[in-house]
Amino acid sequence: MRHIVLSIFSLLLPVALLAQQKMTPELLWSLKRVNPEGLSYTGRTLYFTSSQTDVKTEKSTRTAYALNLQSGERRVVKTDDYQIFQRDENAWYASKEGRLYRSTDLGDTWQIMKDGLKDASIMRVSPDGKWLVYAKEVLIKKVKGTDKYPDLPKTTAYIYTDLNYRHWDEWEDGKFSHLFVVPLQQSGDAVDIMTGEPYDCPQRPFGGAEDFIWRPDSKGIVYVCKKKFGKAYAISTNTDLYHYDITTGKTENWSEGMMGYDTQPAFSKDGKRIAWLSMKTEGYESDKNDLIVMDVATKYRFNLTAAWDGAVDGFAWNTTGQNIYFNAAWRATEQLFSVAVPANLYVKMNPQVSRITDGKWDITGVVGESESGEVIITRTDMNHATELFAVQPANGQMRPLTKENESTYSQLQLSNTELRMVKTKDGKLMGVWVVYPPNFDPNKKYPTLLYCQGGPQSALSQFYSIRWNFQLMAANGYIVVAPNRRGMPGWGVAWNEAISKDWGGMPMQDYLSAIDEIAKEKYVDKNRLGCVGASYGGYSVYMLAGMHGNRFKSFIAHDGLFDLKSWYGTTEELWFANYDIGGPYWQKPQPKSYEKFDPSNFVGNWNAPIMIVQGGIDFRVPIEQGLEAFQAAQLRGIKSKLLYLPNENHWVLHPQNGLVWQREFFSWLEETLK
Repeated sequence: MRHIVLSIFSLLLPVALLAQQKMTPELLWSLKRVNPEGLSYTGRTLYFTSSQTDVKTEKSTRTAYALNLQSGERRVVKTDDYQIFQRDENAWYASKEGRLYRSTDLGDTWQIMKDGLKDASIMRVSPDGKWLVYAKEVLIKKVKGTDKYPDLPKTTAYIYTDLNYRHWDEWEDGKFSHLFVVPLQQSGDAVDIMTGEPYDCPQRPFGGAEDFIWRPDSKGIVYVCKKKFGKAYAISTNTDLYHYDITTGKTENWSEGMMGYDTQPAFSKDGKRIAWLSMKTEGYESDKNDLIVMDVATKYRFNLTAAWDGAVDGFAWNTTGQNIYFNAAWRATEQLFSVAVPANLYVKMNPQVSRITDGKWDITGVVGESESGEVIITRTDMNHATELFAVQPANGQMRPLTKENESTYSQLQLSNTELRMVKTKDGKLMGVWVVYPPNFDPNKKYPTLLYCQGGPQSALSQFYSIRWNFQLMAANGYIVVAPNRRGMPGWGVAWNEAISKDWGGMPMQDYLSAIDEIAKEKYVDKNRLGCVGASYGGYSVYMLAGMHGNRFKSFIAHDGLFDLKSWYGTTEELWFANYDIGGPYWQKPQPKSYEKFDPSNFVGNWNAPIMIVQGGIDFRVPIEQGLEAFQAAQLRGIKSKLLYLPNENHWVLHPQNGLVWQREFFSWLEETLK
């Protein structure tokens, strides 16, 4: 009888999970993930995908939809493995076999447009439908032993003579992603528009389709590339926008002289202007992101947001080319803004930036303007994963376009989130998110977690993470305290920049100010305070473990920086280390970070249990950081645990590893706090 009951329970598991009325790791991983693919050229149709992960197989199923924004009709475009994109009201997709298809009716009738594209990774069809550009890897440098010595097919050797020998989670194999152009409606060979260059487009490690675009007249391609190699690549953030002319085959640098990141190019609908995001300072990856507009004919550039005290995340032109919508961090949230594009770029003026929305949410992306004039955006909050919405730009009113997880959330007890203003040690006001457990009772006492954000200059807002999920933490009975300490965007450029070269200084005091203030509440159990975080947040955990003054009873650090000397010697993007901690440890005088802000210098003060998580292929914060910290804790007799994930990088991407991570996370807290 017991076996029959268990079998029935296993069949009803999703229902049983919902009946628990609180978020669980398993339920979190089962949520559908919504991703916009773009608007049709008319602005009438929105393409998006919805995917869902099967934890048992660690595979996801994905369905692509076409949503008519006027009628609300939603049609399935594809349900298999593909890349999808569009032109006019046509759906285009590339199959995993390397064949390009087009459907003119968004139905089941598909026309084969091109074959032999098996190695193509990302594709874009020209607006006139005559050309295709795609990305493909090309062998440029022989660094693998098998490439250099073909007579030794079993060698596993790699040979390097310069830096940038590995990046994020991959070793450099001598292959570079290049762009190829090929005619669609006539015969002709594909042309590598970056022939012989040891550079990548899309950019590694996170570049995608946003890194190259067609001109609206189909006469050229603009692409993002950092044309540097070796040590020069490792210490620079100087990406540029390059224009390739289809007719002449010539390439021109359209952002020459702009020394920081130049990314996300987008043309106005008439093709007369191009906009992009730009950072001013070379080597400073978290510099203010400004919105640049250039007149294509004269190449004259204009900074739309030079006088605005904030940084742009993403943007889209409106259909007339007179306005640009963008999203940006704003007071511990992400909101939608607009800025007018001057009719005459030569007139010296500072365009007015206007905030369109105001709510307890994150607008995480701007898809574009629909035919009716609504702005299509993606939105999250601490209780809800990504969904698509349409915003009225005149008043900020929003209507949902997708509700992929509504049935799940409607049966869950949600958490209340509150933004508190806390005075810092030096008298400034700091925004601090406080997340309360479902059915919060102020007459009870709750264990409380100080959450330390990574980045270090990334927004701590109404984000929704599959791993660092505040809804899940609160559902397990914890109050979460998440400070917008120095280094967080959304509170002005000066506050955002204040963390550089002061990692272990005032930001640590900000953390302590936040937890001390919230701990004054009678519902916070001061005897059960924990401290958790990843990346710079993991660094913060290590630092606070050596200076917390007995505030915390437990710590969890994931892929945190522990020893700055060894980290400088093994991390790959050296521009980050050079700017944020001041340079190499052999520099004279030595940057103060190596003495004052190195967590390994303060291990002698550790006195509370600590759990350490480390990814095996994390090249940003390599494996020795976690192993050194765990070994130090063990040798000092500190209660400690090491969770090692051999096939994970700086994140946890494999579903079953994710579940192990969450189970170990909460079991450690249960053991050391509850």
